[in-house]
Amino acid sequence: MISYATFWETMEKRGAATYTLQYKGGISSSTIRRLNANESVSTNTLDALCQILDCTLDDIVTYQPDDEGAVSK
Repeated sequence: MISYATFWETMEKRGAATYTLQYKGGISSSTIRRLNANESVSTNTLDALCQILDCTLDDIVTYQPDDEGAVSK
């Protein structure tokens, strides 16, 4: 599962609010809702978030293995 917990931590460290994302970065409220719910977002959105927050992808997403959804080899 992809987690955006680090994204919210980065937002707090940078002193950024969702207002910053929406009005200065052009990120829609529905995308912010998707991030809050750990739902998928596009790589274009991830790129924009990195630019807005001046950070790397590691500051936004983490991967957490989900045993239930594991693919067998």
